[in-house]
Amino acid sequence: MIQDLVNYFKGKKILILGFGREGQSTYKVIREYLPEQKIFIADLKENFEINFEILKEEKNAEYISGKGYLDNLNNYDIIMKSPGISFVGVEVDKEKIKSQLELLLEFFNIFTIGVTGTKGKSTTSSLIYKVLKDQNIDTMLLGNIGIPVFDFIDDIKENQKIVLEMSSHQLEFMKNSPNISILTNIFPEHLDHYESFEKYAEAKCNIFKYQKEEDSFIYNIDNENSVNFVKDVKSNKYTVSLRDSEADVYLKDGKVYFENEVIYSKDEPRKLLGDYNLNNIMYVLVVSKILNLDLNKTIKSISEFETLPHRLEFVGKYNDISYYDNSIATIPAATIEAVKALKSVDTLIIGGMDRGVDYTDLINFLNKSVVRNIICMPITGHDIAKKITNQNTYNVENLFDAVKIAKEVTKKEGICLLSPAAASYGFFKNFEERGDMFQKYVKE
Repeated sequence: MIQDLVNYFKGKKILILGFGREGQSTYKVIREYLPEQKIFIADLKENFEINFEILKEEKNAEYISGKGYLDNLNNYDIIMKSPGISFVGVEVDKEKIKSQLELLLEFFNIFTIGVTGTKGKSTTSSLIYKVLKDQNIDTMLLGNIGIPVFDFIDDIKENQKIVLEMSSHQLEFMKNSPNISILTNIFPEHLDHYESFEKYAEAKCNIFKYQKEEDSFIYNIDNENSVNFVKDVKSNKYTVSLRDSEADVYLKDGKVYFENEVIYSKDEPRKLLGDYNLNNIMYVLVVSKILNLDLNKTIKSISEFETLPHRLEFVGKYNDISYYDNSIATIPAATIEAVKALKSVDTLIIGGMDRGVDYTDLINFLNKSVVRNIICMPITGHDIAKKITNQNTYNVENLFDAVKIAKEVTKKEGICLLSPAAASYGFFKNFEERGDMFQKYVKE
């Protein structure tokens, strides 16, 4: 399998576009198998190459850095694009754009389970991975979860099942789809990366667009955007719903049904709180049925699964206040679901980068909720505060001050929740750093 990939690269004029973790991973694989082939590397950062030990002795490479790094893209045969680079307003032959995930699906004869969605993809893919491992199935978890595919390219075997977390950025130009594809939901996000919301949604839909008839596709029909954009499905389609008993998998009277057979109870012990996590569990149950796994073992794995960091993560109880970190919430819907899951949030911390997202639903929800205190960080938090009518609002300039006020105003035995409903960029490197700082301030 690896030789097919090497043959694809051999003799081609290759550009590695973006030299972060995935770009460096791509470089290492090409250089290992094609030591004499010239490689072109482009990155926005000026003089980026001096920062990486990997390139110190490199002689067969050419570097392009700075503002012109996206110029002349059509001069290359293959463009190995890092996921975070946007091509909005850039003229490029899309047939040349490739990614590690694309080439994995194209050249490796393996069974793949792909998960995408605005929210829920990390939890769902990680839970599927645990279920497979617990049933002694040889598997790997790769992709957007933080592990570049090429880091483990030499370890992949034909009899494995590979679980792939797939972001819209990774899917945007793909022409291959996994054997089992899951679309958890679609909400407006990353609008700064795409020409429109429609383009973002279309990127997500590439996860099923190129499936074969024998493949399987699972999606949530409670999510209106998914229903609107899911069209022309060629594979076996499985619909999931918390409300509609016409779905293939549905919830009724606290029981989850798969094709009208009870397969799970909402009352089963689980650490994944909230209905949105029940949705994630339902996707996993469908995968278990498709693969003919032991359902009892699957349910046991679900009950044991720990919440991933910064996803409604319990930080601890300090001075009789319980703190939860939901820094992953970068859209309004995620914050609404987190408040619903915890049921009795007393203080909510919101706000972050303004990416043009509509906050009307969140504002309406909060005005009707039992949340007493809303602590608002810039930029979006300050805008939301102007439209809150029934709660105490506190405008702050940073997360440190937000935590400080939360400690003062949250009632004893109450819950303080960080669930920003906005991106962290401009204030933090990413949502993980934001969550880490929240936990640090809480514990201090």
